Amino acid sequence: MVETMRWEDGKLILLDQTLLPQKKEFITCENYIRVRAAIKKLEVRGAPAIGAAAAFGMVLAAKEASNRPAFIETLARMRDDLISARPTAVNLAWAANKLFALAEQRNKEEVAPYKIVGELEQMAKQIYEDDIAINHRMGEFGAEVVPENAVILTHCNAGALATCGWGTALGVVREAHKQGKVAMVYSDETRPLLQGARLTAFELCEDNIPVTCITDNMAAWTMKTKGINFVVVGADRIAANGDTANKIGTYGVALAAKAHGIPFYIAAPVSTFDFSITDGSQIPIEERKGEEVKQFRSEVTAPAKALTFNPSFDVTPNELITGIITEHGILRAPYTESIEKLKKLTVNS
Repeated sequence: MVETMRWEDGKLILLDQTLLPQKKEFITCENYIRVRAAIKKLEVRGAPAIGAAAAFGMVLAAKEASNRPAFIETLARMRDDLISARPTAVNLAWAANKLFALAEQRNKEEVAPYKIVGELEQMAKQIYEDDIAINHRMGEFGAEVVPENAVILTHCNAGALATCGWGTALGVVREAHKQGKVAMVYSDETRPLLQGARLTAFELCEDNIPVTCITDNMAAWTMKTKGINFVVVGADRIAANGDTANKIGTYGVALAAKAHGIPFYIAAPVSTFDFSITDGSQIPIEERKGEEVKQFRSEVTAPAKALTFNPSFDVTPNELITGIITEHGILRAPYTESIEKLKKLTVNS
C-alpha cells in the first residue's frame, strides 16, 4: 500500500500526488507555508490526509511562532492562513483548530512555547495514527453491506492516498476484497484532474484488486450494462442532515445509482461531519482555476477564449444516500436523528 506522508526529523514528508502514476516523488515541508502550498496545489489531497497534513503544518507553524513575542496571536494567524488553503474539506479546519485549542489552553497556563510545540507534535502524531485505525474500523463495518460477487463503482480517490493509510471508501473495498467479495471495481476517471484514473486505479493495481477505468460520462451506462451492485465514495464535509459534499461528479453518480436501484454509500470518519451546519446549502464550494478544465498538465484541451466553470465539489442530498459508513457503524435515514446520536456519542467519548 502506498505511503501518503510521514513525519521525520521534525519535517513533513509528502508524496506528490500530482505526479502519480508516472512518478513517485516526495516533498519535504520544513515550514507551514510549504504544507499550505501542498494542500492548495493538491500535492496532498483527500479530506483525512489534508487534516493530518494540517496538524503537522500547525506543529511547524508553532515552532516558527515560538520564536516570536506574541506566540499565540501569531499562531492564530498562521492557523487561519492554513485553513484558507481549501475551504470545503472540513477535516482541515478540524485538525488546525484542534491543535490551536491545545496551544491556546497551554499558553493560558503559562507553559513555555517550546514545550507546547512538543505537545502539539504528539497530538499530530496521534491524529495520524488514529486515522489509520479509524479507516480499518470503517472498512470492517462497510464490508458487511458489500454483497457477494460485488461489482463496485467508486468516484475520485478515497483510498490510502486520501488518508494516512488504508482509506475510507477504498478501505471498504480493501476489506471486502480480503473477504473474497469483490469481482470488479469500476473507477470513474474523475475530471478535471483524474484522481480516479491516476490514483484510485493506481492503488487498486498496487494491491492486485481488479479495477476497470471508465470516463465519468460512462458511469450511468456502466451501471446499466455491467452489473454494478454497490457504489461507495468518500466525503469532504457532511452536514447535520446527511447532505454530503464530495468531489465534483458525485451527485451525478448518486442520481444514476438511484435510477438503477443500486445502493449508494458514503464512507467518512466523524471528523468529516460538520455538526454546525443544518444542510448542504451551507457548505462552501471551492472553485478552482479554469486552466484545470482547459488543459491537463502541459496539454491544452480547449480554446483559450472559452469560459470555464470549475467547482471542485458538489453536494449529494441525503435522500440519495443509502447509508453513511463511519468508525462507529453505519448511519441510516432519518439522518438528522442518526447524526445527532453520533454527535452525542463523540462529544461524550
